[in-house]
Amino acid sequence: MAKVVDLSAPPTPKNRFGVKVIWEQYSVIFAFIVLVVLASVLSEHFLSVANITNVLRQISIVGIISVGMTFVIILGGIDLSVGSILALSGMVIMAAQVTYHLPIGISILLGLAMGIILGLINGFMITYGKITAFIATLAMMTIARSLALYYADAGAISGMNSNYAKIGNGYLLGIPYPVLIFAFIVLISFVVLEKTVFGRHIYAVGGNRQSARLSAISVIRVTIISYMICGFTAAIGSIIETSRLNSISTSSSGNMYELDAIAAVIIGGASLSGGRGRIIGTLFGVLILGVLSNVMNLLNISPYLQGVVKGLIIIAAVMLQKKE
Repeated sequence: MAKVVDLSAPPTPKNRFGVKVIWEQYSVIFAFIVLVVLASVLSEHFLSVANITNVLRQISIVGIISVGMTFVIILGGIDLSVGSILALSGMVIMAAQVTYHLPIGISILLGLAMGIILGLINGFMITYGKITAFIATLAMMTIARSLALYYADAGAISGMNSNYAKIGNGYLLGIPYPVLIFAFIVLISFVVLEKTVFGRHIYAVGGNRQSARLSAISVIRVTIISYMICGFTAAIGSIIETSRLNSISTSSSGNMYELDAIAAVIIGGASLSGGRGRIIGTLFGVLILGVLSNVMNLLNISPYLQGVVKGLIIIAAVMLQKKE
């Protein structure tokens, strides 16, 4: 009798405690620990409470976006539009408050709806339109940014609502709200990917799309929902971005966020070919990028050279994957 393989679940290594398996599963954590030790040696200010809090606050926006990016990369896709979605969603939030004088809650819901709708459009273009994810999201990146620039004449929209500003600048028990929001999203996403049928379906589609289809998994539905999640997390990022300064710059907000998010996911161990990746890996990928940037700033390394370091880290992460 033929053996039935459950394609709805990510593959499980035979030896869960072998050296190779441990390295594959936890290498990003080891790298983070080494980096933190090195950073604490290079700068005496690194381990201060104020600096650690600052690092966590700074990574929260890209971290939230990276969580959404993890879904689409495990799926075997990519989303280049998240930075522009953030800008357009932020523009909607600020315009709703400043121009149309809507309450904060409704303004936030409109911004979140914009992110979800743009993610939905991405998903439709990729599934029903048969457009590759790279091209579809590249087009959306241009469209969303252009709409935001057009509405604000390439300028900024500023508000004066101090209650809204508390979202990006307030604290709960000494922890910044953005960090708490990031932690909550990481937790929920971990549960979705690791413990639900939908999460197993994402791994199945990313691992082998044709086999997933033959296993009665709705590839179209999984793809569309994943891109909606990615758009949703970009919109959440826009809430934090706009509330921190009580404004949105349609020309600069969200710039390069998509590249940082992709880098974090890849450093975290995900494969661009799909079928592999974990939220925990993405979390530590974000932390590694944040610590690197912080240490280089503390050491007064030119910001023009910091991109070189990030690029080398990405190359190293991909090369390590190929050796596995």
